[in-house]
Amino acid sequence: MDVRNTPLWLASLLLAFSLSAQAQQGTETVEPLTVTVGVNHSPPYRILEAGHKGGLYLEIFEEIADRLGWQVQYREAPFRRVLLMLQKGEVDVMLGPLRTDGREDYMTFVAPAFPPERRLFFYLDAEHRITRYSDLYGRTVGVLDGATYFSRFDRDRDLIKKSAPHYENLMLMMEKGRVDVVIAPELVGLYTIRRLQLPAQVSPFFVPGERSWIAVSDKSPALKYADDIRAALKLIEREGIKENFVLKYLEQPAQ
Repeated sequence: MDVRNTPLWLASLLLAFSLSAQAQQGTETVEPLTVTVGVNHSPPYRILEAGHKGGLYLEIFEEIADRLGWQVQYREAPFRRVLLMLQKGEVDVMLGPLRTDGREDYMTFVAPAFPPERRLFFYLDAEHRITRYSDLYGRTVGVLDGATYFSRFDRDRDLIKKSAPHYENLMLMMEKGRVDVVIAPELVGLYTIRRLQLPAQVSPFFVPGERSWIAVSDKSPALKYADDIRAALKLIEREGIKENFVLKYLEQPAQ
């Protein structure tokens, strides 16, 4: 067709169709898989309760899976156990891990799908308020089992750390005096203290967050569709769907 002789309205329609086709390129021939996602219960990111599943990360991934024509099933386990299941190929996907060298040995970080969040230090007693990194020394810091936060903190052997499988456990340990401070991503930390109705405070010292990822086991058949996952993510970003999910959970009070 000679575009020079094409009416303006038709040229615009053809251009819109072309852009739509490009946006979906790579997703139209995806095998209709059933993918197993390993998740730890960590509201408001990943919520797996009797009769209900949801959370920011699950809603974003299910929107992606819907574009790919995939069915999604979940296996719940503590964070460290999910890492192990991904390493063994017992699950296909993990939602939300940070990218580290050690994890790249057995998973592929496909897309930085989830927004970065600050790492906050929560406290109950004013004497445990953290104003600088050095204030952490001599205090017992609650950490999620298997999680990473930021390089200096993760590698610091002089810090006293006590772990638990869920952030709710850590906040309750702080209430009982078993830890002095809890480090947590901003959204999950604030959600947890509201849900538990704890009068915890946020220290002025914090660490900027990193993007968390959709990761696929190197043993999963879904890995060959990494480009398709990224294409579907770009599509829901372009349509504003991902932004709507993020705003929904930022504004949602704890139940």
